[in-house]
Amino acid sequence: MTRSDDLDLLDFSDTTDFEDADRGLVAPPSAATVTAEDGRVVWDFGATAFLEGDCPETANRSLWRQSQLCARAGLYEVTEGIYQIRGFDLSNMTLIEGDTGVIVVDPLVSAECAAAGLALYRSQRGDRPVTGVVFTHSHIDHFGGTLGVVEPGADVPIVAPAEFMEHSVAENVYAGTAMLRRGVYHTGAELEPGPAGLIGVGLGFTASKGTPSLLPATVDVTRTGQEETLDGVLFRFQLTPDTEAPSEMNFHLPRRRALCMAENATHNLHNILTLRGAVVRDARIWARYLTEAVDTFAAESDVLFASHHWPTWGTERLTRFLSEQRDLYAYLHDQTLRLANQGHTGIEIAEMMELPPALAGAWHARGYYGSVSHNVKAIYQRYMGWYDGHPSSLWEHPPTESARRYVDCMGGLDAVLTKARRYLADDDARFAAQILKHAVFAAPDSADAKELLAQTFERLGHGAECGTWRNNYLMGAKELREGVTTTPISSGSMAGALSVGQVFDSLAIRVNGPKAWDESFTSLWHFTDLGRTYRLSLRNGVLTHAVVPDARVRDVNADLSLTLTRDRLTDLLGGTTTEPIEHEGDLMVLHRLLDALDRTDPSFAIVTP
Repeated sequence: MTRSDDLDLLDFSDTTDFEDADRGLVAPPSAATVTAEDGRVVWDFGATAFLEGDCPETANRSLWRQSQLCARAGLYEVTEGIYQIRGFDLSNMTLIEGDTGVIVVDPLVSAECAAAGLALYRSQRGDRPVTGVVFTHSHIDHFGGTLGVVEPGADVPIVAPAEFMEHSVAENVYAGTAMLRRGVYHTGAELEPGPAGLIGVGLGFTASKGTPSLLPATVDVTRTGQEETLDGVLFRFQLTPDTEAPSEMNFHLPRRRALCMAENATHNLHNILTLRGAVVRDARIWARYLTEAVDTFAAESDVLFASHHWPTWGTERLTRFLSEQRDLYAYLHDQTLRLANQGHTGIEIAEMMELPPALAGAWHARGYYGSVSHNVKAIYQRYMGWYDGHPSSLWEHPPTESARRYVDCMGGLDAVLTKARRYLADDDARFAAQILKHAVFAAPDSADAKELLAQTFERLGHGAECGTWRNNYLMGAKELREGVTTTPISSGSMAGALSVGQVFDSLAIRVNGPKAWDESFTSLWHFTDLGRTYRLSLRNGVLTHAVVPDARVRDVNADLSLTLTRDRLTDLLGGTTTEPIEHEGDLMVLHRLLDALDRTDPSFAIVTP
């Protein structure tokens, strides 16, 4: 939420961001929508048209302004030879012209949107072939559209920071189902665009609904200062692990005096821990890498661009921008720990934290995507964990059991609803939401409890400056009234990009431990195209795997041996093949393995038990 006195620090007459966001427009989108092969709309450019109007009562004025800026769509020139596709997805796609073609940086969320963006670029700049791909970091909105710009097996370098594949899989596959479900709340994917519904997430409008994909990197960036030449363009990289992503990098184009900050410095306060779920980021090291970027690249740059939002032009302006972004994360980190060391908990510190006026009044430091409140809690969590130090927190009842007891203590459901209405009337929607959560979990069939909580969520959402807070509140209200939203799961071609070890890791996460307690078997998997053999064993409800050296394969006492290719593995585990598989031993072992796996449910309840 935003305090009224906090908004008073902002200069709404300042139009600099609007001028920068409109600068360099080459061409608007060539069609009203982007569609999939089956005709399904995956991106609608007209969905943001309502943002052209004045801010309504159902939106925070500051967030409305940010959403207006993010709604700009088209092909933009950043500087000579560097272009961006903006407003085609949640993220930007950057196109850097080389000697013979174009290098694509961060090809959006989905293949359809990336292909549409590339087509718009080619319509204005000629039919240049893609001669390289760069992934700045391991989040799906920066690689998901890969197959929209290159074909599988294409002979083009794909450059990514060290451990890119490991972290891309960890985030999008290992915990993928839970993150996708929470991501529906995070992005407001099922909200109706409009003044009372979806107006954006701060980084952009929302994520496209097309087909995500992934191809493995062919060139790893392993150190700061590493240089690579792609199609005649010199890239100088800065490796920034554990900042906005576990695997991330910035890069400088010295001959064009242009600096790409990936997602480490954008026009908002970012997340230390995103609400959809992720590994907690390191605000301390994030600030240090921003200092390093200032010291290493700022004086040699005339323009700064990023994987979201609009560029910043001018050496002095971009240096100030980077320095203030650095101060933002450093201040939150240092002050959170200062107060923690005085005995305050994360929740308490979040209420105490105030940014210096110079940062609170800077548009690019506002909490449109991350927020001061949940970032402080994340910093506390990184150092102190979930436990707040109070022994009563060690063994609390789970939500439903706690809710029944709270409702009982407060005099029953009707008394709780009466008290909640009183708090709402007193403009304390925060506490009304707290007690109504207990009411809904204690009596999930009560239409009155769910409707009152939905109204409370709407009030909180419409006042939120943070786009992701707004979306979480409004999605909660929607599902209280309409039931659980079906979460679309579309992994596209990502499964084919996983290593065999990552595939087996993803299976291990799905083993139903109690169901598999009494299972005990070992299988060997010979991959003819990889020249490698894996041992896969299930015991004590735990699935383990290891590469077996050729000299020791005969020593493994296996119940089943399979001979196959890597591609066949995906088909076999996905149940999409009926062809017989070459094997020795008991093929029922394979069926026992598959039977031990849980099917994930991407549509689990969030605001109800």
